[in-house]
Parts: sequence; structure tokens; C-alpha cells
Amino acid sequence: MMKSVGKMTEHREIGYDLAAELVTQNSSVLDLGCGDGALLELLCEKKGIKGYGVEISEEGLSLCLEKGLYCYQADIDEGLVDYRDNSFDFVILNQTLQSTKRPGFIIKEILRIGRKAIISFPNFAYHPIRHQLSWRGSMPKSPSIPYEWYDTPNIHMVTIKDFETYCQDNGYAIEKRLHFCLGKDGKSSRVGFAPNYFAEYGLFVLSGNSASQD
Repeated sequence: MMKSVGKMTEHREIGYDLAAELVTQNSSVLDLGCGDGALLELLCEKKGIKGYGVEISEEGLSLCLEKGLYCYQADIDEGLVDYRDNSFDFVILNQTLQSTKRPGFIIKEILRIGRKAIISFPNFAYHPIRHQLSWRGSMPKSPSIPYEWYDTPNIHMVTIKDFETYCQDNGYAIEKRLHFCLGKDGKSSRVGFAPNYFAEYGLFVLSGNSASQD
């Protein structure tokens, strides 16, 4: 199930500056789990995109419509059958992968309907998270994972290394890696060295062409 608005809204804004760099001018974009539509709004302003959103919550849907954005209410765990192959230039799944029930199925669907996929998530191998679990013996909390164990929406704990292995095993082409930490100014600070250890977030750009080979 996709994350709802409210507690997750501020967290979802992580990596928006990188998404704005990656999306090309006047392209078509589908944002899955779009929340209040802030990313779509940013991309419309900066890149003149033709944007669409999918959001599960009533609150998020209402906020998107108030901004004049097209938003479809649905649960992406149930699939994206309403969209044809290669319907969009970009499909974005930002900080939502780890809270889906069927991440593998969703990735396959994204690569079917999008020519390129932008997928980002909190890196559960980030060194402060490793150290909290090792030293304290309790489930870690951080700005990227701000929940208690009993109320977290994160049901699949993925690392940068895990995701790279998954893509390799399934034949998904990785075009770019822009792993990063969040700076004090709220902007993304890229991490190039040992990102599985030093990067707070993983961000991948995948080519949708490989999905059509099945």
C-alpha cells in the first residue's frame, strides 16, 4: 500500500531537487504515491511537464486537485493495468518502494509503462542505522526512518546493494545512480564513495526497455 499524506508529506520531499535535474523538459511524468502533489507541482513549474499522479489517500487526492493537478486515487499494490506500455517518459517512485507490499511487481509495472523510472528509497545500510542496531540492539530511527517499530509503514528493508543486485538478477538496466544524504539546507548532497555505507538514500534511474523483454 502506498504511503498516505500527513506524517509522510515532509519525508516525501526528500530528493525532489535531484528528480528535477533528471526529468527532461516537456516530458510526460507519472508520480506514484504523489502525496500532496508537491513534486508534480515543482516539475510543472521547472520543466513544463505533463504530469499525472497516483495517490491512495483522500487527503492527498484533494490537495492535488486543489493545485490543479491530475491525480488518480488508487493503490499501486493492485497494479497499473489502466496504463498502456510506454505511456510515460518518466515514472517516479519516490520514498515509497519500501512501504509497498509487492515491490518486485510494482517495479516491473513501472518499467512496462515508463520509458525511464526514477526510484528512490531510504538506505537501510546507512552507517548510523547499522550502528544503532549493532550497539543499542533496538530498531534504528533516523531522519530517513523516523518511526517506531510498531507504527512504521516500511515493510521491506532495502539497501542500495540489495537494489543493485535485484536489478542485475532481473536484467533491469541501471542508467544512473545518484545516491545522497540530506543536507542541513534540505538539499541533496551526493555520495560517490561507498554509497551503501555512507549514503542515506538510494536513487536509481532505470531503463524501461528491459521490462518489455518478458
